[in-house]
Amino acid sequence: MKEHALKRFFGPSSVALVGATEDLDRFAGRVLLRMTQFGYQGRIFPVNPRFESVRALACYPSVRNLPEAPDHVGIVVPAAAVMDILEDCALRGARFATVYTGGFAETGTPQGRAMQAQITEFARRTGVRVMGPNCNGMVSFVDGFAMTTSATIAGPRKAPGNIGVVSQSGGAGQTNVMWRAQELGLGISYQVSCGNSADLNILDFMQFMIDDDATDVVMVLAEHIPDGARLLEVAHRAAEREKPIVMVKLGRTTAGAHAAASHTGAMAGADAVCDAILRQCGVIRVDDCNELAEVAMLLRTKRWPRGTRAGATTISGGNGVLLVDLGASIGISFPEYSDKTKECLADLLPKLATTGNPTDVTNAAIGKPDIFRRCIETIAGDDNIDAAIPIFTMSQASDVRQAVDAAKAVAKPVVVLWIGACNDDPAFTQKTLIEAGVPVYRNTLACLKAVRAAMRYGEFLMNRRDPPARPDGIDTDRARALVDSAHGALTERVSKQLIAAYGMRCTREALARDADEAVRIAREIGGPVAVKIESADIPHKTESGAIRLGVASDTAVRKAFDDVLQAARTYQPEAALDGVLVQAMAPAGTEIMLGAVVDPVYGPVVAAGLGGVYVEVLRDLAYRAAPVDAEQARAMLRELRGYELLEGVRGGAPRDIDALCDQIVRLSWLAHDLRGEIAELDINPLVLLERGAGTCAVDALVVKRVAGEA
Repeated sequence: MKEHALKRFFGPSSVALVGATEDLDRFAGRVLLRMTQFGYQGRIFPVNPRFESVRALACYPSVRNLPEAPDHVGIVVPAAAVMDILEDCALRGARFATVYTGGFAETGTPQGRAMQAQITEFARRTGVRVMGPNCNGMVSFVDGFAMTTSATIAGPRKAPGNIGVVSQSGGAGQTNVMWRAQELGLGISYQVSCGNSADLNILDFMQFMIDDDATDVVMVLAEHIPDGARLLEVAHRAAEREKPIVMVKLGRTTAGAHAAASHTGAMAGADAVCDAILRQCGVIRVDDCNELAEVAMLLRTKRWPRGTRAGATTISGGNGVLLVDLGASIGISFPEYSDKTKECLADLLPKLATTGNPTDVTNAAIGKPDIFRRCIETIAGDDNIDAAIPIFTMSQASDVRQAVDAAKAVAKPVVVLWIGACNDDPAFTQKTLIEAGVPVYRNTLACLKAVRAAMRYGEFLMNRRDPPARPDGIDTDRARALVDSAHGALTERVSKQLIAAYGMRCTREALARDADEAVRIAREIGGPVAVKIESADIPHKTESGAIRLGVASDTAVRKAFDDVLQAARTYQPEAALDGVLVQAMAPAGTEIMLGAVVDPVYGPVVAAGLGGVYVEVLRDLAYRAAPVDAEQARAMLRELRGYELLEGVRGGAPRDIDALCDQIVRLSWLAHDLRGEIAELDINPLVLLERGAGTCAVDALVVKRVAGEA
């Protein structure tokens, strides 16, 4: 089997440390101490021209003087000297380097950014892969190799486990995530803190851990996502191998909303987009570092619930009620058992026990051989149940061990909620069970959140499909020509011609350059019309007052033509006015907002929501990375708080949801195909008609991408 490209990064045969010293007040001194105490068995080459030996190891004046090409080189020298050391690494044939030194892009100075850019260029030019700068290194419990200063690995080396840890931060990744997980009783395979990521970044390390047989779950603490498209690729590989990625993505409150012409443009870089796309690709997003470990604890068992139904046993009725109440708040139900299950439970349990869900086995069951195990196995065997949650308070070791036996015997997840302690063996704790591979929780909500995360992941795996198919009736060449012929924002009329090239139905309309032409167009359309200014410089016609609705007679059309022009000139005297758009009034229906944007991280993203107050005030929008298929479009709509309005409420007719899904799919392909030409696009409103009657785009705005824009 071919060795993974990063395997020698984590498990080098030999390693050099530039700046090595015995002085523990210095960073390099602590790195060398941790490496040797961790028990690394490979060859260590200290490099420092000031010493002949360090910690009884021969010390070399430079990397060029080393007796062999090291697999991995740690660099702890002043920032100005880093590039010279890296060039030496390339000349000596080193494969990897970790630059611990700070003073690069994190300083925010032009000089710091320029120095970091040199590291990036070096890695691309030489093929030497570089972690850092400004990082705190890595730990491989699998290979017995650590190159870090972190005191989290002090003392006897912990046994490797099947959970990987990836972060940009050193302190948070190694303490908040790795050390706290180990404190719970979880085993870690690898941990990296990649700092500024001039070359290797979190996605490279996530990919390694997904491909590595020693790792089953990857915990990620991400300050930023370096490449959204690559994240989707990594997540796809993780799903293929059924290796969950659990992530804390920082920056929820600082996500940017830049000044944009469209509603959709304002969402670029928004945290809601990140949230939706992580969900779309199966990355499980959690809120804090404790939750990372709590969710990973269950997912490492690789038993995925097939639904959101749980069954529970308890000797405390109050804890059972709390479980049900909190479960309902996050989407977990506790359904009635099948008749067969009830009969089996009735035969097993004391007379005072109940056979409901949760099942109160009462204190009479305590200490009875096998009763807890058989109850759990019975509940887990019920087709109405997707996960079993036995609850213990102050319990005997023998009772809790029955839950462990059941967890190992059944195919469905068994998740132990042990709120108290062992009352007959103080050495038997929650950590004892966790180290044995059983998920155990001290708090009800933490337990339920982990179960719900596993349920979502199971649902994601069951619903994975092939990549979306391109719909018929798309004219990409015409769409691209329309964009190429425009400058800046496209007018409403040209924007609608663009979406029509992708098979989207729009209102009937034409451009009038004088009042007589406006009257003629209105007559051809028939019935009341809308009269709007056409100007790429005035994207929001309502704000300018340059729009009139329900215009019926010839006289009214003439007056509306003059009024609209005057309003536009008053609103923005310098605007270039192309004429006046005369448009058929939209049919009655439900207003929808559809949008697309090229997100700075994730690329083309499609958005859908109800129009009017729902988008203006409530921000009731759903997002996906483009393109999507009809089922993904339908899932977007179901996420909306106002979705029930589309199904028909209080006597209202159901809307044509199938047609709306088709329009979302077409828009997503437009966003995907023209991602290099379009920055943002709004269709607002798109009128959704009754079931079978389709949709009609009333207004649209497309903003062209600026040349050279990221």
